[in-house]
Amino acid sequence: MRNRPIPGSSGHVRAMTLLGDPVLHTPCEPVTDFGPRLARLIEDMFATMYAAEGVGLAANQIGVASRVFVYDCPDDEDVRHLGHIVNPRLVEADGVTVRGAEGCLSLPGLEAGTERFDRAVVEGVDLLGAPVRVEGTGFFARCLQHECDHLDGTVYTDRLTGWRRAKALRAARRAKWAAGA
Repeated sequence: MRNRPIPGSSGHVRAMTLLGDPVLHTPCEPVTDFGPRLARLIEDMFATMYAAEGVGLAANQIGVASRVFVYDCPDDEDVRHLGHIVNPRLVEADGVTVRGAEGCLSLPGLEAGTERFDRAVVEGVDLLGAPVRVEGTGFFARCLQHECDHLDGTVYTDRLTGWRRAKALRAARRAKWAAGA
């Protein structure tokens, strides 16, 4: 029997912020209020991430410019990693550089080969302000780096160069969801 509620089970699905919205290219502000509003935000983020079938979600992806992200992501050994980090800092990113397919809930349906380190360590706090340190390898390391980038105002397409960048941005402009942006 589970002793805790399922993350997001009491949350509300919020609208996804799409590429082109300035909030995705603006560094997020540190969280200073660790009250009920933060707990509600985290619940809503989990609900939104699950509804969009993602493995990670940063607060600015739902239009909130706060340094928070949630994740439910496997690593390369298929070990599940589930949690949230408030005021995260990417403190280590090393190991082999791997180019792998990377997508984003703010660019639905698109992917591009993006280089990331195979190991990442993120430090921050939880919703109560207790210290958190999360280490990931493989796909989970990619997720940690991707979400930290979001909170710094960077989208994965910003990391692309040359024809990969041109191809990804052309696909984004042509996507059905971009028509209203």
